[in-house]
Amino acid sequence: MDNAIPPAADAATADTQAADSFDIVARQDKTEADVKVLRSDVDEVKARLDKVGRAAIRPAIAGAPATPEVKGFVDGYLRRGSTAEVKSLSGAAPGDGGYAVPQEIDAAIARELTAISPIRAIAQVVQTGSAGYRKLVSTGGTASGWVSETAGRPETDTPTFAEIAPPSGELYANPAASQAMLDDAAFDLESWLASEIAMEFARAEGAAFVGGNGTDQPMGFLSAPTSLIGDGARPFGTVQYLGSGDAATLGTEPETRLIDLIHALGSGHRQGASWVMNSATLAEVRKLKTADGAFMWQPGLVESQPDRLLGYPVVEAENMPDIAGGAFPIAFGNFRAGYLIAERSATQILRDPFTNKPFVHFYATKRVGGQVLDSAAIKLLKIEA
Repeated sequence: MDNAIPPAADAATADTQAADSFDIVARQDKTEADVKVLRSDVDEVKARLDKVGRAAIRPAIAGAPATPEVKGFVDGYLRRGSTAEVKSLSGAAPGDGGYAVPQEIDAAIARELTAISPIRAIAQVVQTGSAGYRKLVSTGGTASGWVSETAGRPETDTPTFAEIAPPSGELYANPAASQAMLDDAAFDLESWLASEIAMEFARAEGAAFVGGNGTDQPMGFLSAPTSLIGDGARPFGTVQYLGSGDAATLGTEPETRLIDLIHALGSGHRQGASWVMNSATLAEVRKLKTADGAFMWQPGLVESQPDRLLGYPVVEAENMPDIAGGAFPIAFGNFRAGYLIAERSATQILRDPFTNKPFVHFYATKRVGGQVLDSAAIKLLKIEA
């Protein structure tokens, strides 16, 4: 029997195979087109995400003002002296000391100030809306105890409070720029101004937070009353100190005095405590060794990590006194709990193109106060026999 396929069947099969091949090619073309569309969509989404990411990490103060308010303040008031752009930004008038800077510039000043002002970086900072600030601190009372399930509850002691009202003063800076600098559109005026103001503020703050007398300025922690009496028995607001054992130096066994200073501080405050001293004192402390010959001072092993002394970070504050008879060259404590800085949030700027022509001065002011908050959180080392 002949099983050969008729010619008509061969033609039909060929047509079917051709159609199938055409369909396959068409589907492949459609798939490739869909893939190209998807790739284009993915690339577009990626570009948008990259743009958002760059915007998120971009500093608030960049080469160009970030908002219309900043642009109006910088190009209008700072560069040309026009007040039309800033009247809506603040209710201040020139007679009140200038105009409040936009939030972006004020934030840039605050960031730089925290980075270069040593005590501000470790203390507690609160923002206030008025010139004065008060805080109540509990000094006793509200006692607790143990009782059985059905026993009566004895009356607790009456709580007692002390009021903290940090002395404050007007902090000012007066950087100057030439008119040619201001006329140069490429000159990053807002970044320059924020840096100059922060630098001047930091110099003045550094002295006031350490040794300020409280008259038209903060009360420094070294200006607080001091006593040898331990915690619990000292009057509120009095800072404890330990003697060095020598009338003019750190003593014959300074390492033991530093260890005593650490443990004079309560265990709760030792979490987050820091050493504070100037560079001359630190140079002497860095030479100290333990009994086995190891240096007590340890450099930071990672970039941006502070150096450490006996396991605690060291903060260099150049306004701390040198080692001398009767001085307090070393402080140790939890300054976030021990020292309070209260400041009005807005920085005021007054443009002055007349006093020192051809230079334009920018008179910046800010009200800042400071005082010891918890005297048990700070300990001092005094040079005395």
